[in-house]
Amino acid sequence: MLLLVLTTLMWSGNAVASQLAVGHVSPMVIVFLRWGIVAALMSLIAWRDLVASWADIRPHLISIALMAAFGFSGFNGLFYLAAHNTTAVNMGILQGSIPMIVVIGAYFLFGARVTLIQFIGILLTLLGVFVVASQGSLQVLLNLHINPGDALMLVAAVFYAGYTLALRNRPKVPALAFFAVMAFVASLVSLPMLAVEYSQETLVWPSLQGWLVILYISLCPSFLAQIFYMRGVELIGPNRAGVFVNLVPVFASVMAIVLLGELFAFYHGAALALVLGGIWIAEKFAWEKRGNKAKA
Repeated sequence: MLLLVLTTLMWSGNAVASQLAVGHVSPMVIVFLRWGIVAALMSLIAWRDLVASWADIRPHLISIALMAAFGFSGFNGLFYLAAHNTTAVNMGILQGSIPMIVVIGAYFLFGARVTLIQFIGILLTLLGVFVVASQGSLQVLLNLHINPGDALMLVAAVFYAGYTLALRNRPKVPALAFFAVMAFVASLVSLPMLAVEYSQETLVWPSLQGWLVILYISLCPSFLAQIFYMRGVELIGPNRAGVFVNLVPVFASVMAIVLLGELFAFYHGAALALVLGGIWIAEKFAWEKRGNKAKA
């Protein structure tokens, strides 16, 4: 649980960093450099584990590549693109939808049972997402005029939820070896995305502030947080681990207000209450159910 709390704290900082990067480095340059730096670090730290586990990793390269493409490169690319059209507060709250997407995915993919109370929690969380996306305006929602940055964040959330679910069946190899392959693949997958950015003449190489942002992103949300998250999922399972992402909206909102001076509107508070309340209802019931089973 401690590992997952630290993970969400670093991810929340990523939302703030994405705003600080705007104008100082372009989104796909961030994605390429962050995973390139992490891949270089992992080649120094985990090469022994990687060599020893390669025979077990090789048959799963396609699935690992897909996980890296969607969970690392795809999620991050959309995340940093979203920062150009929405706020860090919005990004944090929308990222909080990941736990409920995980629950829904677990139901369809693994047959995980969803109770009525959990379903109510899912509906409340989704309502909170709609409140953010519509900026608290029913007229905006009825006209389907959604901020493109918020829409990108929702797609990114689906990508990361898929990655979380896929971790359930990851190869039984040392976490560092697995992460090393993921980081290397993610850096390779980001090359076509970088090429598209270059072809559109939107590529911005990092300034000094851009490099500082990239170093933070590489070491904290990319390196330490990913290792912590994989270990957390391994210890308590994807359903329970996904719930900890509900801390991201809280941490991100506080950081955005304190560090960026962003406005926290009434609809942000309402959405935050709905997202966290929905997740709390679903998780509280799950914990009570586990407790009753343990007593029996």
